[in-house]
Amino acid sequence: MIVSVTRSGGFAGLTKQGELDTSDQPDADRLEAAVRELGAKDLGAGRPQPDRYVYRLVVRDAANVTHHTVAEQDMDATTAWLLDRILS
Repeated sequence: MIVSVTRSGGFAGLTKQGELDTSDQPDADRLEAAVRELGAKDLGAGRPQPDRYVYRLVVRDAANVTHHTVAEQDMDATTAWLLDRILS
């Protein structure tokens, strides 16, 4: 599974991008579980807030491509960990 993330917004309005191939990671199962959980969560439903980040994810696996939007203020601990791993 390949996960691409673009973070935009924030105080300075800078953009940061990252990509991670989970098959290359020792904790691939945990990473892929966190990605699959995104589909069940509604983390992008909140209205954009000034000086907060918005994360746009593109997930590519063998079967399909999915897109997720995560608002910083709606993020939970698992999603924060996932995004930190991808953008680090």
